[in-house]
Amino acid sequence: MPFKLVISDPENGKAIQYELDDAKTNALVGKSVGDVVEGDAMGLPGYKLRITGGSDSSGFPVRPDVHGSGKKRILVRGPPGFRPKRRGIARRKTVRGRELSPDISQVNVRIEERGSAPLEELVLKEA
Repeated sequence: MPFKLVISDPENGKAIQYELDDAKTNALVGKSVGDVVEGDAMGLPGYKLRITGGSDSSGFPVRPDVHGSGKKRILVRGPPGFRPKRRGIARRKTVRGRELSPDISQVNVRIEERGSAPLEELVLKEA
């Protein structure tokens, strides 16, 4: 299943979303939240992207503090996956581990280094 890539640009505060094909999806499988990946593998030459999170096809969030790639029920005190209404509240929630697997449907990334071409041109050219 192809990933939906959400690219956040910290300079202008905008996010661009587009779908990766299967070959580009395979470049991300096995990476973890926090890893920096080359944009060349995803059709974004010169860009470096940091994986910041994501979610699977069922909507379970990827948590950077859970090892592996499977679903786990953990006691959660804060985001991602749970936003407590009061201080001190914890819930047992199902979340996904930090390693990207084919079960993931959305991957969130942030631009760390820019390429020569603007991001909008590269993404619109792909679509």
